[in-house]
Amino acid sequence: MMHLRSCIVLLMFVCPPFLGAAFSLLLPNQHPHPDAVAHHLHRMVNASLSRRLMLESSSSSSSSSSSRCLTGNPINDCWHCDPHWAPNRQSLADCGIGFGQSALGGKGGQIYVVTDSSDSDAVNPKEGTLRYGVIQEEPLWTIFAADMTIKLKYELIVNSFKTIDGRGVSVHITGGGCITLQYVSNIIIHNIHIHNCYPSGNANVRSSPTHVGMRSKSDGDGITIFGASNIWVDHCTLSYCTDGLIDATMGSTAITISNSHFSHHNDVMLLGHSDGYILDAGMQVTLAFNIFGEGLVQRMPRCRRGYIHIVNNDFRKWEMYVIGGSANPTINSQGNWLPTGTHNTQLVFTIVHKLLCRSMYVYYSSQGKN
Repeated sequence: MMHLRSCIVLLMFVCPPFLGAAFSLLLPNQHPHPDAVAHHLHRMVNASLSRRLMLESSSSSSSSSSSRCLTGNPINDCWHCDPHWAPNRQSLADCGIGFGQSALGGKGGQIYVVTDSSDSDAVNPKEGTLRYGVIQEEPLWTIFAADMTIKLKYELIVNSFKTIDGRGVSVHITGGGCITLQYVSNIIIHNIHIHNCYPSGNANVRSSPTHVGMRSKSDGDGITIFGASNIWVDHCTLSYCTDGLIDATMGSTAITISNSHFSHHNDVMLLGHSDGYILDAGMQVTLAFNIFGEGLVQRMPRCRRGYIHIVNNDFRKWEMYVIGGSANPTINSQGNWLPTGTHNTQLVFTIVHKLLCRSMYVYYSSQGKN
């Protein structure tokens, strides 16, 4: 039998007055009213569910066919129900939700087709490779000519206004790096398998047609978001990386991570550089419709500062804890599914109180089996 379990936990830490200063709008693209973004997402989900229920109750065959497409997930309903999505790929940019919903990616730019899976030269990449496309200055919507595995030699540094769209094929990115979004904006990464990423660096890597720079050793994250904004990661799978699967730090904001599958990793996701890094108070991240699956240990996510909306995710297994926070984050956790079986007896939330903490609000709603 399914039982609805919900509770509200309110934790208030009072710091000395000199640590309690309020900050607002610290970062470009930071939303002034984060609760309004969360409420808008709720309305989108409710509208999608209402359409689905209405069509399911209809007796006409055409409505029945439509209802099988509609899922109650506003992202999928936006593009996947369109039988002509392939020739209209760039309409995906209109389907975002949450804090990263304004990410344009390469919308309005040309289609760039990856035909070469090699990555032999990080300084002078060949035309047709993924690296050549993502470093260009102009908006580009990148697609792939066929199934391929791209083993990176060094981290893949992505320039602003780029989409990496793996729909219709199976694309795996692995190797050194892997994907770095550093001081850029308007990035969409969709339907890519990212795994077995390890540290690389101490080498020259091109980040644009006009700039080559020496890169120090990377951490080996699946996706590194560093001082970046308007970022949307959707329908990706991430596993087996050296450091984090996704880390967002150093003043990154306006991020949505959705419909993705995480597995086989220790430190899954870090949001915030350190307790003392003040600019991360402007970080705003939405985690929605993700599956946190087999072989995960902790940090789903680990939040330092900022406003993190964690909604309608499926947390299946973990070893230490699911959601952790310190340094005064606001964690708005709603409608997530967490099993209550004996294999998941560890902490759902772990709260680390340090001097920079002022307050934390957590709303936790879960549904489990007995």
